[in-house]
Amino acid sequence: MGAAMVFFMKGEMKLQIQKALLGFASGVMIAASVWSLLIPAIDMAEANGNIAWIPAAVGFLIGIGFLLVLDTIIPHLHLDSDSPEGRPSKLGKSFMLVLAVTLHNIPEGMAVGVVLAGVLSGSDIISVAGAFALAIGIAIQNFPEGAIISMPLVSSGLSKKKAFKYGFLSGIVEPVGAVVTILLTSLVTPILPYILSFAAGAMIYVVVEELIPEAQAGEHSNIGTIGVAFGFALMMILDVALG
Repeated sequence: MGAAMVFFMKGEMKLQIQKALLGFASGVMIAASVWSLLIPAIDMAEANGNIAWIPAAVGFLIGIGFLLVLDTIIPHLHLDSDSPEGRPSKLGKSFMLVLAVTLHNIPEGMAVGVVLAGVLSGSDIISVAGAFALAIGIAIQNFPEGAIISMPLVSSGLSKKKAFKYGFLSGIVEPVGAVVTILLTSLVTPILPYILSFAAGAMIYVVVEELIPEAQAGEHSNIGTIGVAFGFALMMILDVALG
């Protein structure tokens, strides 16, 4: 739906709006990482009689490392940057922009999938309402993300249809990642605290590496900060109220 905004919006997205949306997405992801992933991982480890902080810390750091490796290997290009990252490649600028978004959508899909896997495993720590809250929060912040990736593609010379197609494909990894994680519920359940923390680490990596720097670059950085505050508060309210 966010990518489809390319058919309705004329011209480039205003910088202030883009910063606000990037900040909002950052706030949602930070709150989701804490309330929906790390806290349940700590509670679950404690309920199992384990040292509560070990799965949270280990899984979190592995999640950070996993995204760092992907970031190093996969050629991609961040918004408002002319210098590609990852291995040298002859891929076009538009395709590498899409790869950057696709890369950071992977942990979001995993996060939803692993929480739903926790519900299916019969865990008392993760409720259906809590999983629903996370899914809603991720969906809300995905809407602006779709618009943010599609609009610059049109500005770079692609047709609106191609821009929508690339924006759509960059987001398709999320439901795919969620479904794969759910299908592996029986394998995931014994190490669920680690997997929850892994997803949290991967999402925080995306926030720190990509979203916040882009929201704070140049002028009007305070707008990005306000976006973070609203996104964090909304996700926190959703999780506490529904979870």
